[in-house]
Amino acid sequence: MAQLHKKFTDAQTKELIERYLNKEIERTYIQEILGIKKRRFFILVKKYRENPETFSIQYTRSTKTRKIPQSAERNILRELKVEKKLIQDKNVPLRSYNYSYIKDHLEKKYKQKVSLPTIIDRAKKNDFYLKKPKRTIHDREVLTNYTGEIIQHDSSHHKWSPYAKEKWYLITSLDDFSRYLLYAKLIKKETSWAHICALQAVLLKHGFPFSYYVDCHSIFRFVQGRDSLWRKHHKLTDEANPQWKQVLNDCNVKVTYALSPQAKGKIERPYRWLQDRLIRTCARETITDIRYAQRVLNQEVYRYNNRQVHSTTQEIPYMRFQRALNDNKSLFREFAIRPPYQSIKDIFCLRINRIINPYRQISLNNLQLKVTGATLGETVNIRIYPMNNGIAEVRFWCNDKLIDVKNIKNSDLGTVHF
Repeated sequence: MAQLHKKFTDAQTKELIERYLNKEIERTYIQEILGIKKRRFFILVKKYRENPETFSIQYTRSTKTRKIPQSAERNILRELKVEKKLIQDKNVPLRSYNYSYIKDHLEKKYKQKVSLPTIIDRAKKNDFYLKKPKRTIHDREVLTNYTGEIIQHDSSHHKWSPYAKEKWYLITSLDDFSRYLLYAKLIKKETSWAHICALQAVLLKHGFPFSYYVDCHSIFRFVQGRDSLWRKHHKLTDEANPQWKQVLNDCNVKVTYALSPQAKGKIERPYRWLQDRLIRTCARETITDIRYAQRVLNQEVYRYNNRQVHSTTQEIPYMRFQRALNDNKSLFREFAIRPPYQSIKDIFCLRINRIINPYRQISLNNLQLKVTGATLGETVNIRIYPMNNGIAEVRFWCNDKLIDVKNIKNSDLGTVHF
């Protein structure tokens, strides 16, 4: 219905209706001039006939603006102050307000439903508003056709809780097609073993994907000139396989490297989403322990995977992931141990080669280990599987045969970085 009071005065409208009643202008022309439909026109004619003197097209809204409770007003300002304090803290990687998070937090903690425009309005009126910086335009489309075609894997180092004494690492794995987060864990120290554990969790649950997509971190790739302290290099880039890559080689999974941060954008955006939510919740709950931070992370990952509609796919990640599996649009292969290996401890492990000495022993961090069934001068492939009890199961392979198994303290294997 056209808003006549913004286009015509009362006198102009009266004149047109009078000319219609005097049969000077046909109805269709007046409707077109006023920009109204037939029903609206006859309503105005009836109103004019009833009382030409008081006829008016002006009106005032009868609905009153709904006021929110004073307690909600106070809570909005309280949460905005918390946000401002986090943004001003240089050690916390937050540089903007998250009004959607405040809306969810008010509903969750205070049981108060407040609209997002209301929160933004209070933020602008009370100096809790920052203009968003212009971002580089990127191509927001899914380039893969199958789930499991590309697994984006990365880590991020931040102070995830303002009350923590140290920064933690967040390791994640994301299915490119569905944007489903397959793995997310906080750790205190980033090591090859931590990333191998991530591989184990994903591959045992979902099977072998077609490929992994990572950056050029030394854990994932050997780059000549960067990974060596010696001027005279004996190995070129990619001629030496890091521990993490050797695991994927045993699984026949391809590894692709991103050559710039921009190329990792698809997993950086979920990082920002998790980062915002995780830091803000840890701050409000004054979390100092990584174990409690992990619980918060688990809740946010569940929300992202099962509740949040992804801005690019316009689908909930879990639903898109499951639909792809049901429609056979998947490149995941069933997990299987390739012969001659016998256990997952032979696959998801740290590896090192040693030569049997005349005493039928090998040396590992000045630790002399006698190897049963070994032959003098032969090369033994040692596969080390650290366990949670501080003990590592060390498996000795020679000529595709398992010749010995020993349990050794992790502390005695000092040259191997767990």
